[in-house]
Amino acid sequence: MATNITFHPGSVEASERAQLLSQRGLTLWLTGLSGSGKSTIACALEQHLLHLGKAAYRLDGDNIRFGLNKDLGFSPKDREENIRRIGEVAKLFADACVIAITSFISPYRGDRDLARALHTKGDLPFIEVYIDAPLEVAEERDPKGLYKKARKGEIPEFTGISAPYEEPDKAEIHLRTDKLSVEGCVKEIMDYLVAQGFIQG
Repeated sequence: MATNITFHPGSVEASERAQLLSQRGLTLWLTGLSGSGKSTIACALEQHLLHLGKAAYRLDGDNIRFGLNKDLGFSPKDREENIRRIGEVAKLFADACVIAITSFISPYRGDRDLARALHTKGDLPFIEVYIDAPLEVAEERDPKGLYKKARKGEIPEFTGISAPYEEPDKAEIHLRTDKLSVEGCVKEIMDYLVAQGFIQG
């Protein structure tokens, strides 16, 4: 634990930053099984927001493990630390008036609640988006071939097979990707952002 440190507040208030940048920061936290469509939706949403002139940035589960979290595995403890770090990074993006789009399995409710609490403490919007695909659908898609390996026992602690996924019980947005297209999912998210006043309609 770090000691002898002091938090140094800046001279720019959150409201002033939002006014100057004409945008309020927030985090869209996409959670769901591997193969549910998180990354695909996050990419499409980021592209759509940027074309609207909004500052948006995507934090992808696999990509983050190439750098910031390359020292972490997939044990419950490492998964917890993985999400804790991402929660902190997403909060920084949101505080900078960027729309942070995270796409992580984040299988445990407690870890997602912690990420939410980090934002709530800083008066930053946190929008949980449940990317919901039944296990059999996600397994049929299996874009990375991970389910096949998990079924063979080649990947331990694999969410949905040998490790649990705790479904969100208070997600602001619930998307069934076995019933909605990517474009339909992006529209649902955008409709929510407009309805809540985060983006002008």
